[in-house]
Amino acid sequence: MTDGAPGLIRAVETCFPRALRQRCLVHRLRNLHSKAPDRQWPEIAIRARACYEAASPALATLLREDFVQAYARELPAVVQCFTDDFDACIAHLRFPLRHRKVIRTTNLLERLFLEERRRTKIVPHAFGERPMLKLMYAAVIRAADRWRGITVGEFEQRQLRALRDELDRAHASRVAPAVPPSKPAAVRKLRS
Repeated sequence: MTDGAPGLIRAVETCFPRALRQRCLVHRLRNLHSKAPDRQWPEIAIRARACYEAASPALATLLREDFVQAYARELPAVVQCFTDDFDACIAHLRFPLRHRKVIRTTNLLERLFLEERRRTKIVPHAFGERPMLKLMYAAVIRAADRWRGITVGEFEQRQLRALRDELDRAHASRVAPAVPPSKPAAVRKLRS
């Protein structure tokens, strides 16, 4: 889960090359709202949400093209914001239906950070590295209790395995050498 910070995006893609990166849709909608005229915002919001909450990535892509056609001439800044990093905005559509609502926003993570800021603000210099790690560990444990409410039945497990296999294949093709390695001369001689 990322917002638009290029360094964070690069770090996530470098450290977790097989993972899907999801943009926070709450923040993306706020960005769109800041660029859209107030009189047109309700219509733009409905169309953007329809795209982000589509049944599949393919349908989201079709809705994106419709959005671009509708606003490209009149509102290029809105269209640019909407299309920027679009695949990361709809990454949650590749997950099981029950999981999508939970993973499409950073709100849960932001609550963790707010809790940490709230506690460190009271006594700003009383925390060292070890107490801060304990505080964050406790906050993550509390958050994990909320995540346990996500149902992961056999059907969802199959979907997640299929998605993992697809991501592994895509990663393998990205890092595969462009030219297959040649066999050493000694091996070629033995075979002839």
